[in-house]
Amino acid sequence: MAAPKNDPPRLSEVRNAKVFRDYEVGERFEAGIQLRGTEVKSIRTGRAQIGDGFCRVEKAEVWMYGAHIEPYAFGNTQNHDSKRIRKLFLHRSDIRKVALAMDAGGKALIPLRMYFKGALVKVEVALCTGKKLFDKREDLKKKVQMREVNRALRSRRA
Repeated sequence: MAAPKNDPPRLSEVRNAKVFRDYEVGERFEAGIQLRGTEVKSIRTGRAQIGDGFCRVEKAEVWMYGAHIEPYAFGNTQNHDSKRIRKLFLHRSDIRKVALAMDAGGKALIPLRMYFKGALVKVEVALCTGKKLFDKREDLKKKVQMREVNRALRSRRA
């Protein structure tokens, strides 16, 4: 019988925490991402951030800007640039749909999360519409109301 593994649990995904506060999230897509070996190792150790990330469609290809993947700690001179532009792999029909929505105006393609699917790194992107300040205030009011309702229900049950 094999001994149990004592590896520390690895971070399974990297999330964009600001996206639900700043945007109305619409249609979602799963995309592959073109990475170098040291980038995958950095993501496995949880050294990635996509909070400032956004995507553009250029010449029928989708590119992700602003994602930060730290250089691998045990890398060599071949280590990657942390802020480089990375290509995303989407189906041709999805690229066409995204390009039409973005050209119509008011939509942005924002990465929601980066995760492992087997040995591959995937990025979930969504067509988003920016929120105005009053929309954000309405969301905060709804959260406060729901929190109060949940507290009242808990106190009644106890």
